[in-house]
Amino acid sequence: MGTSSGDPWPVASNGQDANSDMLHPYLTWRTSVMAILVSMGGLVFGFDIGQISGFLAITDYRMRFGTYDPVTDTYYFTNVRAGLIVGLLAIGNLCGAFIAAPVANKFGRRKSISCWSFVFMIGVVVQITSEFAWYQLIIGRFISGLGIGGISICVPLYQSESAPTHIRGTIVCLFQLFITLGILFANIINFGTERIRSSASWRITTGISFFWAMILGFGILFFPESPKFMYRQGHVADARRTMCKLLGVSENSATIAKEIREMREKLDEEQAGGRHAWHEIFSGPRMAYRALLGIGLMSFQQLTGANFFFYYGTVVFGASGMDNPFVIQIILGAVNVFCTLPGLWMIDKFGRRPCLIYGAAWMCMCFLVFASVGHFALDQAEPQATPKAGATMIVFACLFIASFASTWGPMVWGATAELYPPRYRASCMSFAIASNWTWVFMIAFFTPFITSVIDYRYGYVFAGCCAAAAVTVYCFLLEPKARTMEELDTMYVMHVKPWASSTWKAQLKEVRGSVATTICTTVAEEPEFKEQGRVPGESVQESAPWETQAQYV
Repeated sequence: MGTSSGDPWPVASNGQDANSDMLHPYLTWRTSVMAILVSMGGLVFGFDIGQISGFLAITDYRMRFGTYDPVTDTYYFTNVRAGLIVGLLAIGNLCGAFIAAPVANKFGRRKSISCWSFVFMIGVVVQITSEFAWYQLIIGRFISGLGIGGISICVPLYQSESAPTHIRGTIVCLFQLFITLGILFANIINFGTERIRSSASWRITTGISFFWAMILGFGILFFPESPKFMYRQGHVADARRTMCKLLGVSENSATIAKEIREMREKLDEEQAGGRHAWHEIFSGPRMAYRALLGIGLMSFQQLTGANFFFYYGTVVFGASGMDNPFVIQIILGAVNVFCTLPGLWMIDKFGRRPCLIYGAAWMCMCFLVFASVGHFALDQAEPQATPKAGATMIVFACLFIASFASTWGPMVWGATAELYPPRYRASCMSFAIASNWTWVFMIAFFTPFITSVIDYRYGYVFAGCCAAAAVTVYCFLLEPKARTMEELDTMYVMHVKPWASSTWKAQLKEVRGSVATTICTTVAEEPEFKEQGRVPGESVQESAPWETQAQYV
């Protein structure tokens, strides 16, 4: 991030005083553009999920990369090959997630997002040039997976570190909304191309995914680095300036001064302890608790069973008697998109905890019905003979997707990104999202084997996982609604009870007038201190916003 002379987002000093920032706009155009562009990473991810589900049912794709059956004179995918084609992307995601953390800490979130976008594009080129060698195809999917894995780390990091506090949850949830849009777009394009009797039936869809990544890779270079990363690199004035633009206030803002002060306090605390080894993501203050919670949340996002429908939906609904399973995929994709929209509102209206708890309970109920009808009522040998059972399964699949899309789909990305202090955030996110990709691979690879043995009773496994997810959120996750990430870090260190976290208040040492206003005025009047991000005569102890004693109100 350069200085103001080369700043692509100029902000004028309008003489606004420190108290008037209470009237800041709910959403600025800069924040809107940033949120939409960066969330293109979710579109890249979701588009790949949606396209591979359709590819497995496309004739030309099976002919080129499947196995020939001389008895029926058809091509098909063995369980192993289908699992590898779907699952190798997840293995690449896993590796990319681990590599992404040190890259993001070294070069920044913005450059890392651009880099991983280009890695994804290389993988797309390898896939689209595959003729008949299925191993070339899975190599391309692995490379694309590296890119998606890196994007899935860096995009939520950038969003959570850049978004204003009052809409941080909504901004991070946009990542999931764009995942759902990507799935729907791929389903629609697959529906339109599957009738083509050539490689264009799948190459068109694959090539479009290159376009999404190119928009993200080039577009992010026109945006500033995340303010929190800039601050930790010593670019205090640039961090302050970017925060003011995103919030829509002047550089005299009391809100910005308070957040800068909290960032400095957290950085001072970290630096006071000297160099930190990597294993402190588990041994640091309350870090084992948070690291394991993040791993658990991201694991449960997959263990809810959503990708069972997204990866194998055409196969599942084809087996339940649907004439055109591509149409059912479009229906599920549309439900997924439109039900994500209320989730963007609910996360900052009701908070993360209640939405995740009730969402998991609802998904548990849906899978219990889906599995019971599929096993006990559906004629699996001739599903057309039991149309009511097939219709019931589709209805409860849609109800499940509606709940997932509005709760566990978008909200887990935000809840996980908010768990960690700045020093460990990228590394902890790598472990958490790597666990997510591990389960993506496990579900993608082993689903054909499991369903061939226990059929739709597989849904009982996911129902149990949904119940466990609800209990985990109730017992361990603090409510981040309307809190800065620094304040949330303090709450974890102070062992605030999760079920009391939504009403927790810090007890201030004393009230000495409008401290934030005084700080803002001083900073505005003395530019040499403003450039350094410090206030004359202010020590860390004097400015600490939280007392070590807490009370519940």
